[in-house]
Amino acid sequence: MHRRSLFAAVILSLAGLASAQAPYPSKAITMIVPFPPGGLADIVARPVAEAMSRDLGQPVVIENRGGAGGGIGMGQAAKAAPDGYTVLMSLSSFTVLPEADVVLGRSPMYSLNSLRPIARFTADPTVLAVRADAPWKTAKDFVEDAKKRPGAINYGSSGNYGTMHVPMEILSQNAGIKMTHVPFTGAGPAVVALLGGQIDAVSSGPATVLQYLKAGKLRVLAHWGNGRLESMPDVPSLKDSGYNAEYAQWSGLFIPAATPEPIAQRLRAAARAAATDPKVKEVILNAGSPILYQDSPDFEKYVAADAKRMAQVVKKMGKVE
Repeated sequence: MHRRSLFAAVILSLAGLASAQAPYPSKAITMIVPFPPGGLADIVARPVAEAMSRDLGQPVVIENRGGAGGGIGMGQAAKAAPDGYTVLMSLSSFTVLPEADVVLGRSPMYSLNSLRPIARFTADPTVLAVRADAPWKTAKDFVEDAKKRPGAINYGSSGNYGTMHVPMEILSQNAGIKMTHVPFTGAGPAVVALLGGQIDAVSSGPATVLQYLKAGKLRVLAHWGNGRLESMPDVPSLKDSGYNAEYAQWSGLFIPAATPEPIAQRLRAAARAAATDPKVKEVILNAGSPILYQDSPDFEKYVAADAKRMAQVVKKMGKVE
């Protein structure tokens, strides 16, 4: 009996050792998208997850966890086990929300150093979209009307301090106007509300509104970048209209900071393969956002610089309840 017990213990020990040394990845990976379907993060995440699945040899499964301008999903990713089986596809609100929590006097849902940047996929200026039957034909029309009717024009966003809220506040500060902010759980629901007439405008990534622009349901008045957009070459920048308002909505992949280096490098390689995959590039470009890939070291610097700039914007915004 003793020999049998000893033999069983050895077998279990060997099995545990084999399991511990199983090559990564040996099971499905969860990609948290901290917004509902329909927004830029989701649009980018789906083809990227499919391409990464092929490269890694395991499914990469999308899990939409919306709420708090993306903060709920980002916080859950930050608290996930650092084993390579949970990754985050985030937007640029990643650099804003911790500072917003400080301004609001509450504990941050996550810290910037709790997640490690692995790859940036897109970086687009947001665009100012209104319904096709709206009275405004240009950004100047829109701003002048807002000056005449403070608070009368309302706009939707993905949540307080999110990537649809911050650019509108930047415009408001620069143009000296006041609008009414209506937060939703993500870009998709906000655009649906715009189409349905519940709100007057959104500032969104081009990919979120391009299909409705092409269908003649929305009009895009301006964008928060420089020059012209590849997907919307006829749309001027806000700078062209005399407003010094600039903002980029980027999408990127993050992992828990304590993830072992070999696993981080494997995910980095899979992300790089996805960014150069012709099918991924075609799908995202057709949606309105060309791939602007940055590998991990450059993306880390980009995130740090963006966080510094956004901290100043959030302080000017102050408390938004």
